[in-house]
Amino acid sequence: MPAQNEPQPFQEIQIGESFIGTGVNAAHVNTVLGPRTGPAGAAWATALATPSAGHVPFMAVLAPGVAVQPPTLFVTKAAIENDAHGNLTWGAAQAGVAGGVADAVAAGHVGADAVGGLVLIAAVWVNPGADDEQSVYRNNRLATATALANGAAGLPGLDEVMKYRDAPANPFFSGVAAPEDSAVPTKSAVPTKSEASTA
Repeated sequence: MPAQNEPQPFQEIQIGESFIGTGVNAAHVNTVLGPRTGPAGAAWATALATPSAGHVPFMAVLAPGVAVQPPTLFVTKAAIENDAHGNLTWGAAQAGVAGGVADAVAAGHVGADAVGGLVLIAAVWVNPGADDEQSVYRNNRLATATALANGAAGLPGLDEVMKYRDAPANPFFSGVAAPEDSAVPTKSAVPTKSEASTA
């Protein structure tokens, strides 16, 4: 069994997430890493071949003609709104994602010996209001490396998930109102699996 903070043995698909930074230059990256010959490979090829308006997946590069390894498909979460937003997405965010992937390989979160058989999908949020390319770059680099590390380690664990169960929040939602002031169900209002099956 791997020691704490060591990558788990590579599984068919590793899913990771990380949110780094604050304000309009923050980065939110979701990663799906898996074998080229499995579902991740099929999803990678399908996404590349089927772009939609405002969402054109592309391979992340460290430099022109130097695609990061494993091959990383950069998928935008926000439709490109204007030239400045496009430049930050294709420029600073792409460079950050590519650097973060290379950092994860260097740190051993993605095994160098496995890279040739893998593909990575990175779903990346670049706020249309982003205005600082260095912050966008740094945040996306750290978010990508962290998402891959989390995927390798199977994080977050269920204990951490349950810790936040009653008070979910995120940078776009400040938190849950008291149950009597909202439509949010209390713990007792949500049926357990056995209760739901007998209903």
